[in-house]
Order: sequence, then C-alpha cells, then structure tokens
Amino acid sequence: MQHRLAFLQHDTPFPPVECALPDGLLAVGGDLSVGRLSSAYYQGIFPWYNESDPILWWSPDPRMVLDCEAFKVSRSLGKKCRQIARQEALSDAPIQVLINANFLTIMANCANARAEGTWISTEVMRGYYGLHRVGQAHSIEVWRGSQLMGGLYGVSVGRFFVGESMFYRETDGSKIAVYYLVQLLKRHGIQHIDCQQSTTHLRSLGAANIRREEFLQRLYAARDLPSVFWPAGQLFADGRIRPFNPCLENID
Repeated sequence: MQHRLAFLQHDTPFPPVECALPDGLLAVGGDLSVGRLSSAYYQGIFPWYNESDPILWWSPDPRMVLDCEAFKVSRSLGKKCRQIARQEALSDAPIQVLINANFLTIMANCANARAEGTWISTEVMRGYYGLHRVGQAHSIEVWRGSQLMGGLYGVSVGRFFVGESMFYRETDGSKIAVYYLVQLLKRHGIQHIDCQQSTTHLRSLGAANIRREEFLQRLYAARDLPSVFWPAGQLFADGRIRPFNPCLENID
C-alpha cells in the first residue's frame, strides 16, 4: 500500500494505518472530540503534536508493547510495593494508590514533568477529559498523604490498554503506578499495554518492540471484548478497587 499523508476535515475518516509514512505519521488535522479519539484508538492510532502545530496522528512501525506477564519488577520496586500492600487497607496508610480520583491533576503533572516542553496542552487535556468522563480514559495515582508521588493516565479499548504518559515526584513514583496498573489489568484479563514509542525506561520494565501488524492483531483480538468499568476509588495491590465518590473536577 502506498505511503501517503491524509489531511482530515471534521468528518473525514482515518485512512488505513498501512498508509502511514515511514516515521509513522498517518494524518494531519481533525479534532480531539470523543468520537474522533475513540475511533483513533480503536484503529491503533494516537495523536501527538506540539501545541503550535496542527493535530498529528500516528501509527508507528514497530510499536512498543508491554505484555503484562513480562512486566519486570526490580528487587527494590518489589520490596517497596510489598510494603505499601501490607498497609494499604489501613485508614492511615502512609501511601495509597487511587484510580480515577484526580484525572486532570494527573494530566497536568504529566505535562509539567517535562522540562523540554510537552504536547499535553489545554486542548489535549479537554479531549482526554472527555474520554475520561465516558469511562475510556483512566488515571492511576500514587499518594503519600496529600502529596503526589507519581502517576499515569491512559485509554482503555475493550480489553486493551494504551498508556499515554507518566510522571514521578518521588523515586519509583511512576513505577509503583505501573505496578498497580498491571495488577488491575491482569485481574480483568487484559494482557497488553500499548506503550506507543520505544524508550529505554519502558524497555527496562519489560516492554518490547513488535511489528505493527502483530500489534494490530493483538489490538483487534481485544478491542471488541466487553469494556471493564473502573470506578474512582482506592486501588489495591491485587487489582481490587474500593470505590468512593471523587471530587468534581473542572478544566475551565
């Protein structure tokens, strides 16, 4: 199939991902509506662009994916997570891991964590908050009392998960979030996390590059399976959630 860049209007569908340029760029334009974002992730496409640029849509080949069973837990991380787990049910637990309690806060911290600049603009936050409100985008949050240690957010597509961004304020803060995310996914029969692009950090956690064709096979096998409802609440080390009513967030 010929490589060609598509230019999207509001109602223009995405071209086949095989049309992407060699660097993975597939299309330009469109919007970040819930419908457009959902369609993109359903097809293995994601947006990534600088704030001053038009929206750029990508489907790289190869693709970095973390098999939950291949997640590497270092000795120090394993020890720290076991310590958290032993105390997590206590009302005064020193560290708690939450899910979907402060989604916008997590996105803002992911944006602020990058000294070289970020693609997570207000426009992007609005788009993903829309996905969050319909139950497709989720945050994992590691708290020491009222202080954030780290966290991540991503998008669920049926029984597949796409990791978008993570940050840490304390050592291992983001790794603890990934550890708890993996336990949650495994509890619900979700096998893979799409990491999108290759980094040394992700490889250290067990992620590996695979051909786009293989990635799409995995995605297609999982995307039409029933989605899992993940309420706001406390996330435990065995993947259980204790729900609670979150504070209302306002992006304006």
